[in-house]
Amino acid sequence: MPSFDVVSEVNMHEVANAVDQANREVATRFDFKGSGARFELSEAVITLHAEVEFQLQQMLDMLHNKLAKRGIDIACLDIERPQISGKQARQTVTLKQGIDAQLARTIVKLIKDSKLKVQASVQGEKIRVAGKKRDDLQQVIALLREAKLELPLQYENFRD
Repeated sequence: MPSFDVVSEVNMHEVANAVDQANREVATRFDFKGSGARFELSEAVITLHAEVEFQLQQMLDMLHNKLAKRGIDIACLDIERPQISGKQARQTVTLKQGIDAQLARTIVKLIKDSKLKVQASVQGEKIRVAGKKRDDLQQVIALLREAKLELPLQYENFRD
């Protein structure tokens, strides 16, 4: 029986490369000279350090560009409000990975409401979709791509 998995993952190696590129760009830009502006990556959290909030906004745009060029969907970013204290401004950006239980239930309900002859089951942080026909599975992928979900989805482990 053909099946595939619906997941939401971020390639952390590409994120590290994008953060390194953004750090290099900040170091070479004239308007950031001597400001101590930098990006830090730890686990799935990117911290932006700058002197003022305006620089944080510029750095965030830089980060978006670098991530997009590396093929990372910026919809997986959870951007928090800037924290300003004295001459230091800081902002954290969290990378969302995995499908949480609430979103998983929404996706399964969406698949079941479509009346396609497939079965969808939640397995941890991914959803396994199985059906008798390959065409039905392709319709499910098309349905999920059209749906406006707050997290970017990938489709992997397609078995025939």
